Amino acid sequence: MSNRFFDARLRINGSTDARMALRTLLQVTGLALGIACLNTPYAFAQAPGDCGSLENGYGPFDYRTATPAQKHIVESYHFTQPVEALQQGKTTTLGGDIDYTLRAFPNHRRALLAMMRLGQREKTTKPKGAQWTVACYIERAIQFQPDDAGVRELRGIYYSIQRKYGDAIADFKSVIDAEPNNANAHYNLGLAYFEVGNYADARDEAQAAKKLGFPLPGLEKKLKAKGQWSD
Repeated sequence: MSNRFFDARLRINGSTDARMALRTLLQVTGLALGIACLNTPYAFAQAPGDCGSLENGYGPFDYRTATPAQKHIVESYHFTQPVEALQQGKTTTLGGDIDYTLRAFPNHRRALLAMMRLGQREKTTKPKGAQWTVACYIERAIQFQPDDAGVRELRGIYYSIQRKYGDAIADFKSVIDAEPNNANAHYNLGLAYFEVGNYADARDEAQAAKKLGFPLPGLEKKLKAKGQWSD
């Protein structure tokens, strides 16, 4: 699977990087961590807070290991291209169709990103048609598959949106522990460090991301403007 890089921090500063992030789908390379089999029984415990049970009529399935047929049943009728692009719902509201997808596949990264973007567009923590808040869908995914580094990266992105940079840093560092060559995580960790004034670590992460092929120059430009960049 290809890894399309983007400024996943989704900052509300109108920058080119942030606008690109809102339009780009999250695609992360396969994880080095062990993946549970689909027929492994799951503990349908309550997600944190008022986020409901993970039990569902269809699934839930780990999206990383779900079969093409399992994905097709949901994505052909609920998570279609117009839904993912937030153009129009397929069977109900956009929030309703994304909710259906995330109940069947709690760790569907593109659907999680779509829910995050929908919340931003509607300027609400709970988009129309959604059963829970955006934060709940992320926490449900982490409870469902704690080893999914891609979901933790998304939570780091969401924390950054909320300006909870300490929490974002912790999540991005955990992703890098699992995936040392994840350029996107290095870049976003650098952005979070920059926001808390830790320019030395921000520079190290920006340089690590650059060496790994990350194409966006936003963080480097920010550091240069502060006189904190050196090759």
